[in-house]
Amino acid sequence: MPNLPADTSAPRHTLTQAIALHLLPGLLTTGAYIVLAPIVMDRGYPAVFGLLLAAFFVIIPSEFGYLLYQAKRHNGTLSLQGIVLYREPIPFWQYLVFSFILLLWGFLISGAISPLDNLIGDAAFAWLPDWFFISSLDQFAVYSRGALMTTFLFGIVVNGFAGPIVEELYFRGYLLPRLSKFGRWAPLLNVVLFSLYHFWTPWQNLSRILLMLPLGYTVWWTKNIYVGIIAHCAINLIGWSLTFALVLGGAP
Repeated sequence: MPNLPADTSAPRHTLTQAIALHLLPGLLTTGAYIVLAPIVMDRGYPAVFGLLLAAFFVIIPSEFGYLLYQAKRHNGTLSLQGIVLYREPIPFWQYLVFSFILLLWGFLISGAISPLDNLIGDAAFAWLPDWFFISSLDQFAVYSRGALMTTFLFGIVVNGFAGPIVEELYFRGYLLPRLSKFGRWAPLLNVVLFSLYHFWTPWQNLSRILLMLPLGYTVWWTKNIYVGIIAHCAINLIGWSLTFALVLGGAP
C-alpha cells in the first residue's frame, strides 16, 4: 500500500458520527463518576478517586477498546496500523521544542484562566454537589493522609500516563484525521468536542479549549501524535503533582 498522507488515507466521519464518537465516552464516564464518587467517599476517599476509577474502567477500555475493534475489523489483527494515524517522524529537537512550548502555554493558560473557571462554576453550576468540584482543595481536608497518598499515586498512573496516552491515540490519532473534510478547522472542532467530552468539569471548557488548541494544531500540522502524547502527559503530571503537593502539605 502506498504511503498516503495521514488524513487523506483515512475514511471521513460525518459530523454526526464525529460528535457521537467524541462525546459518548465522556457521557459514560460521567455516569460512572456520579455512581462511584459517593461510594468512595463513604469508604474514606475523596470524590476524585471515583473519577480516577471511572477513567480506569470506562475511558481507557472504551476508547482503546474501540481502536482495537476497528483494528480487528479492518486489519484482521489487533495492529493499529491504518487506524491510529499521524505517526510521521519528526526531528528529535522538534519533540523537545514543541513539547516545551505546549507545556509552557498550558501553565500560562491555567494560571490566567482558572479564576474565570471558578467564577463560571459558581455562577452556572452551583447546583451541583460540592464533591463535583474536584479542583477545590477544601474538600480534601477531611481525608486521611493515607487515602490522599493512594489517590495521588493512582492518579499518577491513570491521569498522568494511561489516560492521556489513550486519549491522544483516540482523539488525535483516530478521530482528528477523520475530520479532514473540515480542512484547517478540523483541529478546532476536535479540540472543542474533546473539551465538551469532559462532562464532569463543564465550567473548565473555555480554559481547556484554549489550553488544548495549540496541541491539536501541532499534531495536525506535524502529523505526529507523539508530540501531543508527551505534552498531554507532562501537563497532567505536573498539574496533578502540584495540586497534591498542596493537598498533602496540609494533610494530617
